[in-house]
Amino acid sequence: MDGVQIHNFDFNKLMEFVAETTGEVYMKTAEGDVLNLKSRLTQLLVLSGAMAQGTIEEATIVCQNKDEESQLFRMNLYGDK
Repeated sequence: MDGVQIHNFDFNKLMEFVAETTGEVYMKTAEGDVLNLKSRLTQLLVLSGAMAQGTIEEATIVCQNKDEESQLFRMNLYGDK
């Protein structure tokens, strides 16, 4: 589980991306937890952490589908799909 490091990523864009993926999408925390972003409970937990700025400052996102992981990498780098 390598994943993509995201920085200052818009929470809404991440949730839109997750909604469009065909495979599972996980977020690895600094503490070593792995959270399934397709889960509504996890989305609420991530949202509560992003509420202050509306962005996720830093996280590692792992996609089951490696093509979708590449797409997320491009979004993080260039800001679009």
